Parts: sequence; structure tokens; C-alpha cells
Amino acid sequence: MGTVIPNSLRPHRDDILLAGVSVAAGLAFWSLGVHSSPSRDWLPAWAALVPLGVLGGLGLLRRTAPRLTTTVGTVGVVADQFTVGSLATIIIFTDLMYAAVVYGKPAMARRLPVSTGLITVVVTIVSVAWLRTPQALLIGAVTGIISFAPALTGATLRNHREAAEAARLRAEQTALLAEMDRTQAVAAERARMARELHDMVANHLSAIAIHSTAALSIDTPAAGREALGVIRENSVQGLAEMRRLIGLLRDAGGEREPVAVPSLDGLDSLVAQAGTNGAASGLSFELRDERPPGEPAAAPVELAAYRIVQESLTNALKHAAPGTVTVRVARADGLLTVGVDSPFGERGGPRAPGSGAGLIGMRERTELLGGDFTAGRAGAVWRVRAALPA
Repeated sequence: MGTVIPNSLRPHRDDILLAGVSVAAGLAFWSLGVHSSPSRDWLPAWAALVPLGVLGGLGLLRRTAPRLTTTVGTVGVVADQFTVGSLATIIIFTDLMYAAVVYGKPAMARRLPVSTGLITVVVTIVSVAWLRTPQALLIGAVTGIISFAPALTGATLRNHREAAEAARLRAEQTALLAEMDRTQAVAAERARMARELHDMVANHLSAIAIHSTAALSIDTPAAGREALGVIRENSVQGLAEMRRLIGLLRDAGGEREPVAVPSLDGLDSLVAQAGTNGAASGLSFELRDERPPGEPAAAPVELAAYRIVQESLTNALKHAAPGTVTVRVARADGLLTVGVDSPFGERGGPRAPGSGAGLIGMRERTELLGGDFTAGRAGAVWRVRAALPA
């Protein structure tokens, strides 16, 4: 079985092509007698092929092992200076420096331009101090060209790539957050529409269901006409509420006239209507408004309190035993409190079925405003309590 090369060390096909072309160019220069330092005949001419072969092999690892390629490559290019030299060897070394910054770890990419820049400065100073000729500056320039310049170029490219990647990630995160906001907004709007539809229409439909059942079971014409009158009144009011809601939903551009929002000032008529609807079931309704005069709460708070009372009265019409339903509204210590007490017990006569959505809607309205909501049986009374920040 052959040796399996890990994917982390497998050469990239572009690196294979680049290394092959570089070594081939170096061999062509050597065969033609083109050398970077032909005056250095300390070693045989073929010795220049050793650094060329080593750096050419390192080119295969320029992406996968940048630390190894820079270390060995530096030794190889220094060794090349003791031979007649090869221009291809120097070009390969510059590419290794560039690749080390582009593909190396972030710490290496930060250090390499700084270290090569310092080396260039030191080599320039030492060369000028030693040779004391203007030509000594060329040594520093060449050092900068083959080490600092490619490292700086690689750092610039890497910074651009990282900035582009960061911008792409930010765009993806922004799109994800926008989609999450849109989904939450749609869900919140659907929940709000469900609460409004339930609170506005359920009261009228419950009264219609109760009185239509009573009308079917009553033989006297007077009682039947009274039940039909209640049915008609609730039908007209329910239809008006439905038209108002449909108008709000269709008004996407905000061109319609603003619609009056229900407030606690309308509790008198709301309780009076509940008394009319519940008379046939033996229910009476009482309102105790203990709010200070001339101090209305914020519109969202008053709307939530109104809807809670409205839904509590609807539930009383559906389920309460004969007796008095008491509605209390008070304001103190920065809180608007709403309470509805309904008789709890067996009830004869027609009843309207319940879905449980009313309690959910009241709790949601309260929690959206940061208030507290409770509902449950206390002896022979069903109590609903809501405390809203005024």
C-alpha cells in the first residue's frame, strides 16, 4: 500500500504548477550560463542547483506549511549567495515570503512584515558602515525587495480579504437579524389582530348566541321580540366593529382618518350593554370607577384595560351564575388596576361555548405592558385582576 498524504499537507495544483515552472526556468538560466552572481566562483557552478531544488520543493508547501518554507527558504537563499546564484531561486524566495503572510497564521502574518522590515534596515546600516560606499545601499534595497516588499504585499492582500470576509459576515448577520425581526413582527401583529378580533367581536357574538338560543326556547311573542331586539343590536355593533377592523387592516398607507381608540371613559356604555345582554340570564352589572378625575392613563394602557374589562364581561355572559357582576377600576401608586368579580356556580338556561382564547389574550395584553394578571376562582366568585403601569 502507498503512503497516504494528509489533506492538510497535500500540495495545491497551482503550487505544483508554479514550482515546476520556477525550477524549469532556473534550469534554463543555469544551462544558458545566466547567473545572479557569476563572479562568485568559490563553489562549482552546479552548486547553485541545490538551493534552486530545495526552494522549488518548498514551493509545493507554500500554502500548507508557511513556517517551514520561510525558515528553510531563508537558509536556502543565504546559501545561494555562496554560489554563482540563480535568479529563479530569489524569485521563488520572494513568493515564499508572500505566501507565508497570505496563508500563514494571523500571528505570523503580523510579525513577518515587521521582522523583514527590521532586517532590511539592519542590513542597510551594517552594509553602509562596513563598505562605506554608496553602492552599499543596494544591498539593503535588494534585501528589502526580496523580503520586506513581498511580505508587505501579502499583508495588504490579507487585510483586504479579511475586511471583505468581515463585511460579508456582517451582511449575513444583518440579513439574519432582519429576517428574525420580520418574523417576530409578523407573529406579534398576528397575535395583536387575534386579540383585537376576539375582544371586539366575541362579546357581540356571545350575546347573539345566548339570545338566539333563548328565542328558540321561548313561546311568548314579547320575550321573543325582546331577544330578537338584543340580537339585532349586537349584530349591528359587531358588524360595525368588524368593518372598523377590516378598514384598519386595509389601510396599509395610513391614508384613512384616525379611528378613535376605546378608553376607560367608555366603560359606562360597555357595562350598560352587558346589562342588557345578560338580563335574560339573571345577571346584573355594576361599575365602580375609583380613578381620580382628570388623570387619564396612556392610550395603550387604557386600551388594554378596556379590552380586559370587555373580555371579562363576555366571559360573565357566557359562564357566570345569576347574580351581580362587579367591575372595579382604580389608580394609585403609578398603577392602573382593573378587577371583575363574577358569580361562580351552576347556571341554567342557554350558554355560549368558550375557547379559552380570552384569558390568553388578557394575559398577553397585560404582560406586553409589563403588568401583572391573575384569573381564577375564589370561593363562589370568579375573579379577574390586572395591574398595569399607568
